[in-house]
Amino acid sequence: MTGPKRVFLMYHELEIPGRALCQSEPGYLRYVVTRDDFRNQISFIQADGWRAVNVTDSFSQPESPAVVITFDDGCETDLLCAAQMLKEANFGATFYITVGFLGKPGYLSASQLRQLSDQGFEIGCHSWNHPYLTDIDSNELQREIGDAKMRLEEITGRKVDHFSCPGGRWDDRAVKVAQDSGYLTFATSRTHANTPTTDPFALGRVPVMRSTELKTLAAICRGQGLRQMSLANSARETARNLLGNSAYDRIRAVMLHRTGGQN
Repeated sequence: MTGPKRVFLMYHELEIPGRALCQSEPGYLRYVVTRDDFRNQISFIQADGWRAVNVTDSFSQPESPAVVITFDDGCETDLLCAAQMLKEANFGATFYITVGFLGKPGYLSASQLRQLSDQGFEIGCHSWNHPYLTDIDSNELQREIGDAKMRLEEITGRKVDHFSCPGGRWDDRAVKVAQDSGYLTFATSRTHANTPTTDPFALGRVPVMRSTELKTLAAICRGQGLRQMSLANSARETARNLLGNSAYDRIRAVMLHRTGGQN
């Protein structure tokens, strides 16, 4: 990538009134943005002079002022809600799909995934079964990264060049499998903008949370305040490394339950 720093925004499920969410745990809900909030965010990004592009276009069109919109998991609201609003704004996006979620309640079916791809949206991979990549062996890594890529390409009939790691857990083994599988980029959950010197296999992304206000989103798009967010993420990453994923998640779930998902 050449040109100025560029922020990759990370979304998950959108909430539609009267429609059940895929999950109900506080740790999940804090990443769910309402349909109306997403519409307001798209309008704000557009009014503030930004374009929104997918991951590929971020590399091929590096000089224009833009943010990159990404979605993880492959929720049905990607097609039912997000796609329409993005097309109305003439925005691009990359949807990272978890293959094993296809056809489950609340998630895209294979047919809906093809529709999303046929509408011109970029499809990336978010693994096969959404495990923490640091917890699995080499054979499982191949299935989660390489085999998942091939399955998505079979469904869409298009190349899948981009991978995002589930839960923000990754290591050098996972990156090597992604490179050997033919991916061009590997997106993490580390909070930083991407610059001309950023390793394409260590791309940063910034989550848009349920609590994210428009003034905060404006700062994020400009790459402001990311250092503070990164320091908080580093502290959590250190705790995960010390405790291990399972113990960390148990403690985190208790804390989120007590605070209603505000931490």
